[in-house]
Amino acid sequence: MKKVRPFLMFNEGAAEAMEYYTSIFKNSRIVSTIPGPNGTIVGGELEIEGERILTYDGGSHFNFCPGISLFVNAETQEEIDHLYDSLAEGGEKQPCSWVVDKYGVCWQIVPPILMELIQDEDRDKAQRVTNAMLKMYKIDIQALKDAAAGE
Repeated sequence: MKKVRPFLMFNEGAAEAMEYYTSIFKNSRIVSTIPGPNGTIVGGELEIEGERILTYDGGSHFNFCPGISLFVNAETQEEIDHLYDSLAEGGEKQPCSWVVDKYGVCWQIVPPILMELIQDEDRDKAQRVTNAMLKMYKIDIQALKDAAAGE
């Protein structure tokens, strides 16, 4: 068992959120649930791409903030499009590949090539890529490559 794991404390709707997330991510499942009153589910554990996340309905005094997000490595444009657009349904698309889902959870849907390009030793190239990314909401891999090439 990992020592440190994400724990999402929802106002309400943890069970619904677990179902929602497992419908979006291909390699995901609900591991366990926590029974509540009257046969309801008040939380549990889900697994997304091997990462286990605990959830619970904590009441109206719990809110998510953008200072903490779930960072998702998306390898292809198709995967970026699917995850970003699906998580944004009922939520809010934000700049630089961030999205706040309908439950208030913040996500970053990022291709590994972005991190490679902005860490490039050629600082002019890295700056062009950074400038291109800052103009995007959902990341466009080809636009990043074009910026890296100076196009």
